Amino acid sequence: MNPATFARRDFLRDSVFGIGGVALAGLLGREGLLAATPQSGVHFAPRAKRVIHIFLGGGLSHLDSFDFKPDLVKYHDKDLPASFAADAFFGKIGRMHRPHFEFKPRGESGLVMSDLFPELAGVADELTLIRSMKAETANHIPGIFQANTGFRQMGFPAMGSWLSYGLGSGNENLPAFVVLPDARGIPNSAGGSFNWSSGFLPARHQGVAFQSRGGEAVANLKPSAPVSDETAKARLGLLEKLNRRHAAELEESAADPLVARIRAYELAARMQRAIPDAMDFTAEPESVKALYGLDRKECADTARNCLAARRLVERGVRMVQLWTGDGVSWDAHDDILGKGYKSHAGEALRIDRPVAGLIRDLKGRGMLADTLVMITTEFGRTPYAQAGAGTLSRGRDHHPQAFTNVLCGAGLKPGHAHGATDEIGYHAVKDVVTTPDFHATLLHLLGIDHEKLTFYHNGIQRRLTNVHGHVVKGILA
Repeated sequence: MNPATFARRDFLRDSVFGIGGVALAGLLGREGLLAATPQSGVHFAPRAKRVIHIFLGGGLSHLDSFDFKPDLVKYHDKDLPASFAADAFFGKIGRMHRPHFEFKPRGESGLVMSDLFPELAGVADELTLIRSMKAETANHIPGIFQANTGFRQMGFPAMGSWLSYGLGSGNENLPAFVVLPDARGIPNSAGGSFNWSSGFLPARHQGVAFQSRGGEAVANLKPSAPVSDETAKARLGLLEKLNRRHAAELEESAADPLVARIRAYELAARMQRAIPDAMDFTAEPESVKALYGLDRKECADTARNCLAARRLVERGVRMVQLWTGDGVSWDAHDDILGKGYKSHAGEALRIDRPVAGLIRDLKGRGMLADTLVMITTEFGRTPYAQAGAGTLSRGRDHHPQAFTNVLCGAGLKPGHAHGATDEIGYHAVKDVVTTPDFHATLLHLLGIDHEKLTFYHNGIQRRLTNVHGHVVKGILA
């Protein structure tokens, strides 16, 4: 073994495993002074400092929410025009179906939205719609992976992990990337925790999933029995010595997971005080709780997550992601108007007031100016009913050729719609935006050049946008 390599390794281990060394490395990295930290800092002045991402897994129908097509009314109960070569996911191409909800201009901007989201329509002047999104797959899990990680395969880092790697957290006592699952459970039908995995990035950048069903936000964060400060300090000291001894016996690459685990435990120790404070709503005025809909049974679960998201980003968390349902709850094959599982009307009741309340609250606190709010889905739904030939139903099939994503906040044109689909909403035809374009724009708003935020893995300089992506300049203020 080269003595110089051994000496360097000893120095790095002593720096990394000591709590003081971790703190020093974090501070140097945050200030961009650590040469071995390629992810530190931003490439230009950011418009946004933080992100709240609401993900509507299952495929929100753009044609019933944000993309009004009068021709669907004209063609209602008629066959799909022959000029459109339908590629049905489930092979059922029924008659054309008009929008299931009424559309009308909203706010001073006149942004056209449907009655599916009446509360969101009330903040239309804050919204930026991308009506020309296009996905690469009609299958839920690869589509959801791509929406969240940029790739259709599992194992790639999530958006929040890239932001953690690139920017870190604004609070050393809280994770940079927090995930708030629906109170109904982890989105296992959408690939579960792979959607907030750190992939090949260091494990410390993985999303930390909080519990949303009540009780402690993070399971097992506190000791099962009271422990004195002296005892806790002695235990941690012994553990540190054992870890350092173990690391000394390992090759540098084999020590990496241990480094990540030690950092996770150190963060957990700091989180024991920070998380209960962030998740304690008792100091929030009743007016704020009502703004989010905490007093309404149909949306109280999502209201808690939205209010928690505001409190977390307020304390320095870089990205908070909220999930709705089991990851495919917007998959309305049978009845968009239904009130139950896999309907649109039912799911909208759960999120409409809380998300609109979040936007109003952020604006009232002056936080919307540097917070990016995203409401996204993996693909849209067909302009025809999912039914037998020549018949109608109230369901629509998967449709990757066109859909709408919604943005709000820092650096964006408010009350603005970007791009367009054709006359029946089948194809995105004007200013088409792909997933890499969307991710490149997200990073741009945070001051990051998407081509420069990279990580070397298996002989490739990997990035969130793969080898694609252009910033969507038409939505920038």
